[in-house]
Amino acid sequence: MTSARTVVPVLLSLAAGAALVGAGPAAGAERPAVRESTCALGNLKVSAGEPDVGAGQLYVPLRFTNTGDRPCTLLGYPGVSVLNGSRQQIGRPADRDGQVPAAVSLAPGRSATATLHTTNGPIGGPCLPKGEFLKVYPPASRDAVLLNAPFQVCSNRFTVSPVSPATA
Repeated sequence: MTSARTVVPVLLSLAAGAALVGAGPAAGAERPAVRESTCALGNLKVSAGEPDVGAGQLYVPLRFTNTGDRPCTLLGYPGVSVLNGSRQQIGRPADRDGQVPAAVSLAPGRSATATLHTTNGPIGGPCLPKGEFLKVYPPASRDAVLLNAPFQVCSNRFTVSPVSPATA
């Protein structure tokens, strides 16, 4: 024997299910765009650009170029450490500079950049030993690339910006 207490919830469930089935796109309607995947290290070329020195500051751009055959997305901050010739870390990894990250869509062959920052000498503290390599983790990656890029952290200042679209 069924009671109103069991029939009403069943009817409500059936009505909700029918509403969900009917809520899909109409025949012939456009399908949602396929979401781009996160850029994997295997489809990225990572390089360090020329240092920009001025007013006691040193900025080095890191470039992430999509070498794959599909668009991909980068979002956030890369992880960066300075290593000596024996590939041992010197000091702490770069701190995030506090900017709000935004997703960067990279078509094949296109690039995004992030910027490393330190001082150009001991302005507010000593300099650490000069490193020979930068160990760079692209945003959202657990895999790193080792760049032959001399870098010296000074004045206890070592930050990295989030990736942003590359300018020419």
